[in-house]
Order: sequence, then structure tokens, then C-alpha cells
Amino acid sequence: MRVVLAGTRGFGAHYLERLRRLRDVVELAGVCDTAPPEPAALDGLGEPEFSPDLPELVKRTGARIAILATPIPTHAELTLAALAAGAHVLVEKPTAATLADFERMERAAAEAGLACQVGFQSLGSAAIPAVREMIASGVVGRVTGIGVGGSWPRPASYFTRSPWAGRRRLDGVDVVDGALTNPFAHALATALAVAGAEERGAVEAVETELFHANAIESDDTSSIRVRTAGGPPIVAAVTLCAAERDEPYVVVHGERGRIRLTYTLDEVQVDDEPVRRFGRTDLLRNLVAHVASGEPLLVPIARTGAFMEVMEAIRVAPDPLPIAADHLDRSGDGVVLPGVADLVDASADRLALFSELGASWATPLLVGDRVVAEYVTRPDLPLTESPRPYLHPVRTLGGTVVTEVRPPDHPHHLGAGVAVTDVGGRNFWGGRTYVRDQGPTWLDDHGVQRHVAFEERDAAGFAETLLWERPGEEPVVREERTARAVPLSRGWALRFSFTLRNLTGSPLTVRSSATKGRAGAGYGGFFWRAPAGTPGLRVFTGAAEGERAVHGSRAPWLALSAEDWTLVFAQDDDPWFVRVAEYPGVGTALAWDTPLVFDDVLARRVTVVVADGRVAPADVPALVAEATG
Repeated sequence: MRVVLAGTRGFGAHYLERLRRLRDVVELAGVCDTAPPEPAALDGLGEPEFSPDLPELVKRTGARIAILATPIPTHAELTLAALAAGAHVLVEKPTAATLADFERMERAAAEAGLACQVGFQSLGSAAIPAVREMIASGVVGRVTGIGVGGSWPRPASYFTRSPWAGRRRLDGVDVVDGALTNPFAHALATALAVAGAEERGAVEAVETELFHANAIESDDTSSIRVRTAGGPPIVAAVTLCAAERDEPYVVVHGERGRIRLTYTLDEVQVDDEPVRRFGRTDLLRNLVAHVASGEPLLVPIARTGAFMEVMEAIRVAPDPLPIAADHLDRSGDGVVLPGVADLVDASADRLALFSELGASWATPLLVGDRVVAEYVTRPDLPLTESPRPYLHPVRTLGGTVVTEVRPPDHPHHLGAGVAVTDVGGRNFWGGRTYVRDQGPTWLDDHGVQRHVAFEERDAAGFAETLLWERPGEEPVVREERTARAVPLSRGWALRFSFTLRNLTGSPLTVRSSATKGRAGAGYGGFFWRAPAGTPGLRVFTGAAEGERAVHGSRAPWLALSAEDWTLVFAQDDDPWFVRVAEYPGVGTALAWDTPLVFDDVLARRVTVVVADGRVAPADVPALVAEATG
């Protein structure tokens, strides 16, 4: 059967090699490209005609099939052109750059009465129907979710191989060349196939977490959650910033076991049973058989509808966020994100997004193009430290880190966040609990602030829901937390708020160590731990200076200043808790010297100015007005 190939360079070279292997069923009658290929590229393929005009080439050669191995944004127009010229189409994955283009392609194929097969070669594997049969027969019980993992390294040249590489759009045209939509598109399509969610309407919602470590605009490290209509959720995590290549896989989580499909090798393993290897049908051979004798297509365009719904969600998602440079290893040819392969595997294993696994770089706050803070949602900490989400590292615009986590003097100090020594008798601060007439005492009373979900997220911040609970007990508080980074004329400001909603049905009491007899220890509320050992520290308000003078004051703002940085805290509700001599820390005191009792809601807001260098006291009021305005 006579075929033409559009695109002979890049991935087109793989198709030339496939055409050599399939000479028993196809003849390469013509090639279409912006310039003729090198003669050596066509060795063993005869003397195909060349033309930069695909429809004209199809008509002149009488080709029955047009193979499209061209850049993503050209798929739609070339498919339509080939169909109009009377050729069946094999278009390389992904199907198209946009869902609208997919619909045009699907409609044109139907109207022309011609086949349009999409080059998701993994869907030609016999392993996929075998896995679906295992699921249907209950081998692992009810399916609770499907995980996807893929970790590959990529050299710097990968992202400069063409003008559209690493781009989300080019010259106003959608490209969507991301890790999940191009190199790992097979992983996503395979997971959807295993789930039986392949055609339009199968996808109900998509959560995206897109990042880039390389200097590109698309994603090279991403995790997504796909909620299917009546089926299991799919969580996919992939990266092009691994230290070495791991074979990508799909893992089916069942109530009684797991099925692992390594789709690049067509291998299937149920729990610890021996690995089974399956065959695979070449999609071009399948298309030839379809045209010649009506054999069913393996990947008709309709079968990629759900994939295109996910791709569309990625296309319209906020642009990928940068991963801060201090997380990266740039010593080799490509950028490496140390530990990312383990994180990818954890995501597929636990069906959790990167941010839900506690990776700080996965929830950055940006001012312009600079990562000024990172947020850890699920720290891996002992219960005695009252695990809770926190901001760290927080940086000045110049890159100086102004927070500290788990310092030797107080291992339960966690960057910037909310910590309270006693809420309804539970310790949400960490460490020892102060007991009246006894002093600091280790008690089995520690609680956890558990991240539930982000209600909103963008480059500047987030809105989050948390539950405050002691393991094994009902939650005592539901918290709604927001954090946003805003640029200032000097530095930037963190606008932070938290609202605690009482879930106990009775008045809830907040206590500090001071309310139990430890004078001056009124800490508990918003708390910022600054780096220990910082030289030249000064603390002052508009009316006083020095730790003793400002500790417990109710000034509208308070500044903690060093040679390299200045932090200015502003709030209207509570006394200030201040430490400088013992360690550098500033917080608000919800229960300074008497317990605070609330029935339903307790809400607080604080703004923190983060500036490079030492800000003069006379300049602080204007900066605070700008930050809080």
C-alpha cells in the first residue's frame, strides 16, 4: 500500500525506520517536509517523491495513507488536508494541541469516511486488554485508583531541538509541549485505557500541578489527578529532570492487590507474581489492514477523546511554576532535581500530588518570576513536633533565606505558620507542654494540622483547608488559611490569614504557657522562626526598641532587622511575642496571659514585609501602609 510521510526529521526518523521494517505491506511513495531529506535518510526506501505540499503529494502519488510525524501545532491542519486529499491518516501523538482541533479532525474523518489513527503505540499492546480482563475478573478486587510514574533525564539540547520545544504557545499558536502531553503522553493514554475511560465525556475533572526546572515555559515535572466519570481516579507524576532513566509504568490499586503495567516493555505483574510479557501490534500495520480488509482500528481518533480532555485541562491551566534554583543540580548536561524519582514513585504509590506529599518546591509563592517562599503541606515529622504545614524557605528578593526549620534549640519550630500550645487540651505547638506548678513536661497530647485541600492556587499564593486533630480523635478545628505574596516598592509582603472554625459543639479554649503560670510565655498564634546566629539583630516598634521593651506590646507593627534583611510584622489583634537573645522569633499571642475562649469562629490576619538589607525605622510606616493597603 502506497503511503506518504510528512516530517522526516526529529521523530520522523523513527517512522522512516518503521517503514523499512514494514516494506512487506507498505511502499513509501512520497515525503513531505519543509526541505528535502538527506539521501541517506531514505536508504532502503526507494526513491519517494518529495513535495512541501502534502495534499498535492497525496494526489500525485495516489497514496492511500498519510503519516504525520510533524510538530504538535501542525497536526490538525495537516490531518484535514490529507483527509481532503482522500488519504487515510496516521497522526503522531498527541492527537492535537487543542480540544477544538481534535473535534475538527474527528468530524472531518467522519465526513470523509476515512480512517484517522493516532500514534499512541502503547495502545497497540495486548497487555492493556489483558490488564482490563484482570480487573474485570476481580484479580485485585475493587479498583481504588490508578497511579502513573515516569522519570527520565533530558539534556539541555532536548529543550532547544526545535523552536516549539518546551513551549506552551508560539507566535500566538498553542503548542502544549509538556512532559505529560508529549514524552509521557503514552503514560497518560495507557492509564486512561486501563481505566476504560478513553472517549469524550469520560473525564469529569483534572487537578494540575505543573512545574519547570529548565528555562522553558512548559512543564518538565508535573503531577495531575484525573477524576473519571464513574471510574477510579488517576494520579500521574512524571519528570524529565531525573538523574537516570526509569521505565515508566501504570499501577492499578485494588482492595486486594496491585497490577503493574510497564507499558514500554509490555510487561504485567500482579503483586509479586512472575512478570508476564505481551505482544504489540504496529499501528501502521494495523491501519494498512483496516484500509485493506476492514480490520478494526486499534487507536481510532475517538479513542483519544479522554486524553484530549486532559490535555485541554493542561493547556488552559495556569502556566507552570518554576522550581527554585537551590533545589537543582546543574553540574551535568541536563538539569537534575535530586530525589524527584522517589517522589514520582511515591505519587503513583500513594495516589497523591507533589504538593500533597509535602515537597516544598511544589507550592511556591512568586513575586514576578522569583520564588520568594515555598509551602510544605505534609512534613514528615514525629508526632511530638505537632506536624503542621509551614512556609520555608522564605526568601528576600535578593535570595536571602529568612526562615528556619527544626533548629537544634527548638526542633518543633517550623518556618512561618500557625502554632498554638493548647487548643482544647491538645498541643499544636510541639515539644513539651507546660504544666502548672510542674513546668515543661512531655505529655501524650500532641495534635496535627492536616492539610485537606487547596481551594485556590496560583503563582502568588493559595487558599487552603486544614483540620486540627489529634490522631484517633475527631477534629477540633477546621481552618481556612490564605497566603499571598505581593510586590512592594522595597521587597515584598506576605499577606497571611487564618480562620479557625470550632467543630466541637462547645466553647473552645485557647491557652498559652503563660496562662498556666509561666510568665511571659504567651506564645501561640502566627509564628515566624528566623535563622539562628544572624548577626546584628534589632527589634523595634514605632515607640520602643529591644526585646524587653517590645515583648508583649500591642504596637500596630514590629520590625526584626539584621544587616542582610528586615522583617516587619503588622496586625491589630494580639500582643507581640518576641525572642531575640535566646533565638530569633516573632509571633502573635492569642492568649497572652489569660485563656481565649471562642464559640464558633476565631479569625486573624497578619502581614509581613520581607526586605533586603536593614530598613530604617523612619521608613517602616510607609512600607507597612503599602503592604497592608
